[in-house]
Amino acid sequence: MGINLVKGQKIDLTKGRSSLSSVMVGLGWDPVVKEKKKSGGFLSGLLGGGTAAGGDEIDCDASVLLLDEKGKLLSKENLVYFGNKSSKDGSVVHSGDNRTGDGDGDDEVITVNLSAIAPSVHKLVFVVNIYQASQRKQDFGLIQNAFIRLVDNSSKEELIHYNLTESYAGKTSLFPGELYRHGSDWKFSAIGEGTADLDIGSIAKKYL
Repeated sequence: MGINLVKGQKIDLTKGRSSLSSVMVGLGWDPVVKEKKKSGGFLSGLLGGGTAAGGDEIDCDASVLLLDEKGKLLSKENLVYFGNKSSKDGSVVHSGDNRTGDGDGDDEVITVNLSAIAPSVHKLVFVVNIYQASQRKQDFGLIQNAFIRLVDNSSKEELIHYNLTESYAGKTSLFPGELYRHGSDWKFSAIGEGTADLDIGSIAKKYL
């Protein structure tokens, strides 16, 4: 079981773990479910028939921005998302898009090879945003059980787990956490902030 973090907490990831070179960053969420009104009443509700609140399926997308020492995105290849699944140096790889968030466990996975990250990269910012949030009139008030966790790819040990427990109603993008250099080590910070940014493109522009 990994260390459970709270918002704002920072932790040394590699200090004391000389063998840690690659981590799996798992991001997960579930749609808030409301029961359909149908014959069968309470028993029917227990047996299923729930739909995502708001009608349409909610498609959340995980991304990561690789930033330099000044917090700048120097290359479009250093924005990793479903449309660009690998960073310029190949150290960060996206598993692909999950369009519903259904099921237990990680909904989207990003693999980070810490030992292969270019020296010019000093911070990895993880983002989750709702695809076509404006058109579908959706926000993170329709999402529950959001989390980010880090797993040692070699030992499969969960290192860190952070549950985003706040209400993010009205927010269309979430910043669950970030990895950053601290001397020769890497640290993780539990951010847990929401914004009204509508897509990853508008988010990326803020770091240019």
